[in-house]
Amino acid sequence: MELIRKKAFARAGLIGNPSDGYHGKTISIGLGNLWAQVSLYEWEQIEIVWSQEDRSRFDSIEQLADDVVLHGYYGGVRLVKATIKLFVDYCRRENIALHDRNFSVRYESNIPRQVGLAGSSAIIIATLRCLMEFYGIEIPLDVQPSLALAVEREELGIGAGLQDRVSQVYQGAVFMDFGEATMREKQGFACGQYEPLDVAQLPPLYVAYSTNESEPTEVVHNDLRARYEQGNPDVIAAMDRFARITVAAKTALAEGDSAKFGQLVDDNFDLRRSICNVASGQERMVRVAREAGATAKFAGSGGAIIGTLPDEGTFDRLVEKLGPLDCRVIRPEFVPSLA
Repeated sequence: MELIRKKAFARAGLIGNPSDGYHGKTISIGLGNLWAQVSLYEWEQIEIVWSQEDRSRFDSIEQLADDVVLHGYYGGVRLVKATIKLFVDYCRRENIALHDRNFSVRYESNIPRQVGLAGSSAIIIATLRCLMEFYGIEIPLDVQPSLALAVEREELGIGAGLQDRVSQVYQGAVFMDFGEATMREKQGFACGQYEPLDVAQLPPLYVAYSTNESEPTEVVHNDLRARYEQGNPDVIAAMDRFARITVAAKTALAEGDSAKFGQLVDDNFDLRRSICNVASGQERMVRVAREAGATAKFAGSGGAIIGTLPDEGTFDRLVEKLGPLDCRVIRPEFVPSLA
């Protein structure tokens, strides 16, 4: 029996977010510590196996309510199902014949939910990798993120941008340019310009996240999207500034200027706070991290932060200071780039 297992890793937005959905530029890194794994094997029928996160049995009504707060009303099964559907659509459009063998598929994940580390898209990317291997099909690397984005945007109506999917498809560290002059169409999908970066150029980093300060991406970005589409001058100017910060950060990395890079990380959060309502608990994470001597910004939509460490003792202080906020602090483990 053929058994296929594929992983996709959590993503932390290092600089530039949330401009990825607004023709901006970003740099993101993959976190080898946190991953979603999808297992697929030949089976009599097409079967999607529910994971623990998709459960519908609870010990009490309070447990059900708490589970909805943490995980929402849907687990990952809808993501797997929608990925399979979009994969079939892609193959039909590209006139790719699929063999008639069936499969069973299941997923597992240790990525904390709704803290901005791209847990949902990791399930999608891992599923897509399994499908490509099972059917012997290679989808171009720069198309895969756009196909994965369509799973959430078009099939499930979830607001999202390309950054997460690019980072998870390419792995390592990636500079992304989503400018209007840069975007191009390939196989019916809009694709940006993606440049892998040498992770050895990165200064010492940390990521901290709290399951008590989570919020779905679509909640965070809905108002921002509306203001952007209405031509709000503050939002438009901020998106341009995010892009310039990202280019400056890329230059700082190339020049080995860790201090400059760290200052840009702080500038990124301060700019974001100027145009977005930031939950007090999430802002406190950033404030406490800075008081401990680190730089800090959101790693995604909120609930997780990322920043630079000027010295070894700063990491220990972060663990001490962020622990009472129910935060876990980790050092990113990098995975090889696939570009």
